[in-house]
Amino acid sequence: MKCKINRNAAKVIKKMLNEEEAAAGKMIRVIVTEKHGDHAHYALTFDTPTENDEIVKTDKDIDVLLDKNDDFLDGVWIQFFYVPQEEFVITNPSKGSHHQH
Repeated sequence: MKCKINRNAAKVIKKMLNEEEAAAGKMIRVIVTEKHGDHAHYALTFDTPTENDEIVKTDKDIDVLLDKNDDFLDGVWIQFFYVPQEEFVITNPSKGSHHQH
């Protein structure tokens, strides 16, 4: 499975992982919050890997958990923008998806 992270998102995620959540050995996970036909809405959460997960290594030295059984997660792109407001925008270009923050 594939997952991309932009530079801003990597910075913010690393900061999040350095806070107390990560002390519990948790990793960042992308989840599908809802599906609408050909696209889905995504969110970030902290979690521990299960046997259904693939630990996807990104080029930003962050490993991301993706549920292998959910096709909508393959190819997600995690971005973080500072303007117009600070928010994560998670899309899946291969699925014509929509974002949620």
